[in-house]
Parts: sequence; C-alpha cells; structure tokens
Amino acid sequence: MPADISRTTPVSTTVNDFQVVVVGFGPSGAVATSLLGDRGIRTLAIDRQRGVYDKPRAIAIDHEILRLLDNLGVAERVRPFIAPFPASQHFGARGQLIRRIDMVPEPYPLGYTPSMVFTQPPVEAALRQHAQAYRGVTVELGTELVGFEQSTDGVTLHLRSDDGETRTVAADYVIACDGASSGMRQQLGIPFEDLVFDEPWLVVDLQVGEAALGKLPPTAAQFCDPARPTSFIIGPGQHRRFEIMLLPGEDPRAMEEPDQVWRLLEKWLTPADAILWRAASYRFHALVADQWRHGRVLLAGDAAHQQPPFIGQGMCQGIRDVANLVWKLDRVLRGKSSVALLDTYGEERGAHVRELTTRIKAIGHVICERDPVAAEARDARILAEGNGEPRTITRQDIVPPLQRGLLANAPHAANGTLFPQPWIKTAKGRQLLDAACGTGWRLVIDGGSGLAASSIVDGRARDLGMRIIRIGAVDGKAFENAPQDAVAEESGVVARWFGRHQCAAAIVRPDHYVFGVSTDATSLAAMMSELSSRLQ
Repeated sequence: MPADISRTTPVSTTVNDFQVVVVGFGPSGAVATSLLGDRGIRTLAIDRQRGVYDKPRAIAIDHEILRLLDNLGVAERVRPFIAPFPASQHFGARGQLIRRIDMVPEPYPLGYTPSMVFTQPPVEAALRQHAQAYRGVTVELGTELVGFEQSTDGVTLHLRSDDGETRTVAADYVIACDGASSGMRQQLGIPFEDLVFDEPWLVVDLQVGEAALGKLPPTAAQFCDPARPTSFIIGPGQHRRFEIMLLPGEDPRAMEEPDQVWRLLEKWLTPADAILWRAASYRFHALVADQWRHGRVLLAGDAAHQQPPFIGQGMCQGIRDVANLVWKLDRVLRGKSSVALLDTYGEERGAHVRELTTRIKAIGHVICERDPVAAEARDARILAEGNGEPRTITRQDIVPPLQRGLLANAPHAANGTLFPQPWIKTAKGRQLLDAACGTGWRLVIDGGSGLAASSIVDGRARDLGMRIIRIGAVDGKAFENAPQDAVAEESGVVARWFGRHQCAAAIVRPDHYVFGVSTDATSLAAMMSELSSRLQ
C-alpha cells in the first residue's frame, strides 16, 4: 500500500505528558508551537521570560515567511506592523552608487510583497497569542529548563518556574529554540562550525520625528566607506535603524552610550530629531551547528545557526527551520514515517543555511572592507559587473533552493525551489492559491497538458492523500480541454513557472518546496512511487 501523506488526527501511542516540548518561545518557538497546535499535537512551550522584549531586534521578513503565517491564520494580525522593504542602495568609498539590492517585480511569485520590514515586539506578541489559542497547546512562561535526559521512550525535562517551583515532564520530542547561547545545545555537546565571519557592530534603532525624516536617505542604504561601514534601514512608520561597524580599539559597551551614539549619527541627525529606542553592540557571526538532531532533541533557530544580518534573513531562517521540521515530526508521531525522516531536517536545513550564509558573508565582506585601496578596487569591480553602471540584484535570488534531502532523485532545476502562489479567481472572489485550494502535499498540474485528464495520475495522487490542483486558465483565458474542476489564475505566475521549467506537473511538499516535476504520466507515476517509498 502506498504511504498516506495526508494530515489526519494524531494517534498517541505513548504515556509521555506531551508529544513535543518547545524550549524557547521567541518567534521561531512561537511559530513551531502554532504549527504543532495546528496539527493537533499535544505541545508544551516554555520560556524563562514572561514578556516579549520591548525593543526591536529582527527587522526583516520575506514572502516565504508571510505565506507560512497566512497558512496559520495569523498574517492579518501582524500586517499592521509590517511594511515593504525598499531597495538598498550601496555606495562606494567615494560615495558613488555602485549597486542596488531590491525585490523581484510584480506579479509577485508568492502573492505577497517579497521583502518586508517589521516591528518585532508587537509581531512577536501576536505570534505568541496565536500559539496559545490552540487546543492541546500549553504555554508556561517564567519557566526555565534546568536539565534533561533522553531515553528510548522520550525526553525527561526538569523545569523550574520563576517562583522557585520545580517539576519534571516527559515528552516524545523536544525542539530547542532557546537561542544563540542554547543550554540544550551546550548540554548535548554540539559545537558550532565557524564559517569565519566575526565583526563588531553597533545596532541603533530610532523613532525619528516627522520633520527630520527628510534628513535621512530616501531608501535603505549600505555606506561601504572604509573609514566606517554603515547600514541604514527604513522600518515601518518612523522607525529607522543604523548598523555601524565598530573600529579597532573601540569599547563595544562604551559605544552604546547615548553621547557616543549621537556622535556617530551626527552627519544625519541630532538628539532633537529622534528618540533613541535601542543601542546594542553585537559581534556579527557566521556559525552553524555540527549536528541538528541528537536523539529526540532537535535544534532550530539561533540555537542551530547564526548569520550576519546584511539581507535580513536571521528570523526567516529560524522560521524556515520549524516549517521544515514540524510536518516531518508530525508524520513520525503518527507512525506514518520512520524516525529516519527526521534526519532529512538537518540535511536540508544545514546545507541551505551554509549556502545562504556563504552568500551573506560575501555581501558582508564587500561592505566591511576597511582598506581604502582594496575598497577602490572593489567599487571598480562591482561597477564593471554592470558594464560601468550600478546593477540591481534581487534579495530573492540571493536565497538558494533546497539542494539535498527529500527531493526527487531525478535531478531538475525546479527541485527544491519554492512553488509559486498565484491569485485565483473563485466564487468568493480572488483568493491566494493556498486559501482557495488548501495546503499539505499537493500535485499541481498544468490544465492545458495531457496530464490534466489522466485518471492514472489522479488515482495515484489520491492514494497518497495529495490534493490535486489543476490550473485551467490564465487572465480569463481557459486552456483548451481544461477539466471542469480546474482553477483560473491571475497574471500567469504558475503558467510561466511551468514554461520556464519545461514541465507540466509539480509535487509540492507541505512546506511549499517542490519535491519533483514531470512532463508525462509515466514519469509522474514513478515519482509518486518513489515518494511513497521514501516516506515509509
């Protein structure tokens, strides 16, 4: 019998208190908890802090993350605190424009603005509130993990509340979202692999007065000045951020003092122009855990990796981690897949994080160049890449696809990419594909292809519990012989995707990554058989 890859009600076969404990209730932990709660998994989430930190730290998210939040039903609660991320202009050693980093143009591939900025405290509060609303989810704030042991039956966790009370709980699995200094990672003895980036920076967040906004750059900027590399980010509303490289001999703590901060900002602003919201010194690192799973404990978010912030992917990476992990953990808990499926989590995310971090490091090395002669050469090289003109690259092109793990054996450029999400015309009006047709495992078919009417393909997909989605029209023009149940997309996002990849069908995973693509019924049936076998 083929493996059923639909989401059905979990069947508990253990006597543990919880199926999953999430340690750390920051953004990654809160999203992990919601994903688990959405699947009906008995979950405990703990955090030693009771409240959300009231200062901004992360500042950027992208369309992949907003799609996941929309799937969970929390996107509308966070939208008031989100704004588009404008183009970032990079200025060279002499102040000349050398390149731009922007987002891909419309029609947007996932249906949302591709790059966004956000205000973390209210967004994090909304994510927490959403996670707490699920039946089967217990959240205990003011509770810290003081130790744990693993056995063949589960994980025993020793907890202490902030009133001094201690207790022990047992869980089938634990997701460690407990941050860069993760106590769980340290107790497991898992080292970080150093990807060799270590630079001291000062991060300054401001609420700028309306009258002073005109003193600042009109778009995001990287000032690649060897005397003092500086980043400028436009946040929502009047929130503005400067990231300022610290120089040799400067005391990071002393540089956080307001008089030092205003000295660094004097070319743009005075203390009368803005409220200093936060000034914090950091070392920008590039680190990846050597191991993502140790028995029944799985690392996620900053507990598993850290990267420089130059394209704003830190929080995105943590949410990608838990989106990749939870649907696999769900299958294992239901007894529908062996525990070996969990090994694909670290295989996929580890490779993805390393590749993206390598690309971010390359951008960082360009920005952080302190040698004036080398900076001049850098500027000339970057301009030469655009034939003497500043060229534009997109943030979305910087983020790589999945390159290994649970992907079809037959190699194809589409494998491991994010499947697009068009707007669909429905009886309820226009809806995004996920809302109109559902999520989970999907077989998406070009309604104009021969596969659209293949009963063999349909039967095999239904045996596997897949949703079958046929795209039968674009911009109101129906494909010839399109089935009655085909849906009509706006703007041709999926049609162009099929054309670009020269395929007629895509098997899409629950995390929206493409397992594999096909052009004919025979190869598609074989691919579905392969998927069934690998999910056992």
